[in-house]
Amino acid sequence: MSCCAPNGDTTLEQVSTPESDDETLLAVSIEQENGTRQLEMAVPDVNCAACISTIEKALNRLEMVNEARVNFSTKRVRINFSVGKGRVSDITKAIINSGYRTFLLDPDIDKKGDETLSELVRALAVAGFAAGNIMLFSISIWAGAEPVTRDLFHWISALIAIPAVAYSGRPFFRSAFRVLRRGNLNMDVPISLAVVLALLMSIYETLNSSPDAYFDAAVSLLFFLLIGRTFDYFMREKARGAVRNLARLAPRNVMVIHADKRRELLAINEVVPSMILEIGAGERIPVDGEIISGISDVDLSLVTGESVPVQMKKGDRLLAGSANLSGTLKMLVLKPATDSFLARMISLMEAAEGSKAGYKRIADRAATIYAPAVHLLSLGTFLGWGFMTGDWHIATLNAIAVLIVTCPCALALAVPIAHVVAAGRLFEAGIMMRDGAAIEKLAEINRIAFDKTGTLTKGTPIFEKQILGTKALKIKAASLASSSRHPFSKALVKSVGAVISIDGAKEVPGLGVEVKQGGDVWRLGRAEFCNAQNIKVPTKGSTVWLSKNDKPVAGFSFIDKVRDEASKTIEQLKNKKIPIVLLSGDREEPVMALAKDIGIENAHFSLTPKDKLDSLLEFSKQGDKVLMVGDGMNDAPALRVAHVSMAPSSAADIGRNVADFIYTRDSLDAVPFAIQMAKRTARTVKQNFGLAIAYNCVAVPLAVMGHVTPLIAALAMSTSSIIVTLNSLRLRFGSNDILLKKPISTQIKINNKKIASNNKMPAQ
Repeated sequence: MSCCAPNGDTTLEQVSTPESDDETLLAVSIEQENGTRQLEMAVPDVNCAACISTIEKALNRLEMVNEARVNFSTKRVRINFSVGKGRVSDITKAIINSGYRTFLLDPDIDKKGDETLSELVRALAVAGFAAGNIMLFSISIWAGAEPVTRDLFHWISALIAIPAVAYSGRPFFRSAFRVLRRGNLNMDVPISLAVVLALLMSIYETLNSSPDAYFDAAVSLLFFLLIGRTFDYFMREKARGAVRNLARLAPRNVMVIHADKRRELLAINEVVPSMILEIGAGERIPVDGEIISGISDVDLSLVTGESVPVQMKKGDRLLAGSANLSGTLKMLVLKPATDSFLARMISLMEAAEGSKAGYKRIADRAATIYAPAVHLLSLGTFLGWGFMTGDWHIATLNAIAVLIVTCPCALALAVPIAHVVAAGRLFEAGIMMRDGAAIEKLAEINRIAFDKTGTLTKGTPIFEKQILGTKALKIKAASLASSSRHPFSKALVKSVGAVISIDGAKEVPGLGVEVKQGGDVWRLGRAEFCNAQNIKVPTKGSTVWLSKNDKPVAGFSFIDKVRDEASKTIEQLKNKKIPIVLLSGDREEPVMALAKDIGIENAHFSLTPKDKLDSLLEFSKQGDKVLMVGDGMNDAPALRVAHVSMAPSSAADIGRNVADFIYTRDSLDAVPFAIQMAKRTARTVKQNFGLAIAYNCVAVPLAVMGHVTPLIAALAMSTSSIIVTLNSLRLRFGSNDILLKKPISTQIKINNKKIASNNKMPAQ
């Protein structure tokens, strides 16, 4: 199999005049949080690691480009650039000058046929037909045909081979010619050279009535290469099918209700925050928003993994990709389509292969030096055999065999194919990883840190009682709480009923909500935030305080139920000999009670976001590689600094944005499952490297010594890649999987131990 699988996006709109396209390119780029912009373009001619390296180096030389990353699987390049440091059209110029075409992405690409697969199948059919017929003539020649008959069969073979090579070799020849014209090399250059040399040598032998010709080797080489490329392309497209299924969930057009009650059908990319949308029964939610009127059953299986519809009404949040099943809803748009929950899921899936994981960097470096090294090795073989034997005919054959057998396709496929298969398997279980480096890091962990609220507990606390203050202060606190998405805030608002939100309220991550009114400062949140840390509370539940001008005036107690699967998950992780620590910002009583119930021996309470961050940094200094599992704004710094991190899809936006893994099922089963998949993937990658290295250690010396014909070289090279791919596909199976009770379907349809009692980090 070849790692150079083409993916010519023939349905993309070409950037024909880069000098005049600054406004167009800026229009399709996306503004980032740090003020830079991000542009994503198709580069369909990327066929190997050398292609990726060439494009990335060309773009990174531009002053305006902060980062350029080519995704081999999607054949796209994502460029982060700063406006004002150069012309945007310089980006497309740099790609084109490197020898590659570049296109603007066509939003309707999924509506059109897959021309790449069709081209590969046609080329494969022609090469197979030609190889079969030429092989019949070759058998007759090998059986001892008369010279006249032999020459006739050679000429017939030539008439079949020449057009077959010209047609079936186009995917290789186009790629090779394009990079050679720009003075670069890729894997298709030596392959094309080998095919052409074998064909020309055969024509020469035929013209001179020689007993040997190699039309069968030239055409069979193309046939085997095309089998590998077609299989490779098919497997990549199958692995990316989940991404396309997600993309198809987003409607192309939505009904917008304007302020004057006028309805207008707009394209999804024209929808902006603050617009009002009407979502009919049976329609998908196009963007993230909030219901402002209507009641309906909503299918949240894409978000939570639960198939039972949930009734949603005014004030509830809707995430893109959910399905409205019954009534008509009106929703307020909170985020554009490019920043919706569905878009983030797609981005996570697409990034799985585009990362620069450690093993992949090794494979890329090896593959980028392949072309010049192979040409030198082949030239050395040619000259060595020629001068040693004086038989330049044999020298040429051996040089061609070296060109073919040394293609490092198995090496280039070793990492990405394993990561793509693992990403697909994780997605089926409702887990998305940010990139391949994440799954590599997850396999290395030797400690796990859990947050409490929303992670080990259900995250939907219930208001228990008011422990301080009047009823009026409870209403005041609930009004202030309406500005926050924290679970305690939601529970407080729910206990009061209808409240009026307070303008100017701002959320302080990890502490609470604050607002200034008429010279007074009101705060709602943690005890230290409201100066209530010295108040003794007669409850085992969690508490939230309301203060006025730094004086506690009201307090509220909440209880939060432990997740049903928490104890089982902790037990599974402990059976794997992984130390577990609980890091919580809650009070001592509820934290220690929870830790005792589920079997966590190392628990820490009353931690601020900085305390959690310091705890993880301390573990890191001790050499621990920590997996942090948490949600909410107060976990974001810890999620970012951890060796690797996981967060549920229900987490706060900032938490989801920094986590390496997002699990959509509302279950902790995802944690041990992801760890096991990561360790299996790491083993598979090492096996793939071993297979690829073993192949090269055997095949290359044999080819140089003249023991491999071009035909055998083609078969050996394709077989090595197929073996690596099949080895990676084992990740989809295996009896050692931790079976999830409710996996998300890949076909998304529209329709009694001692507890640590102190708050200091124990000596490790």
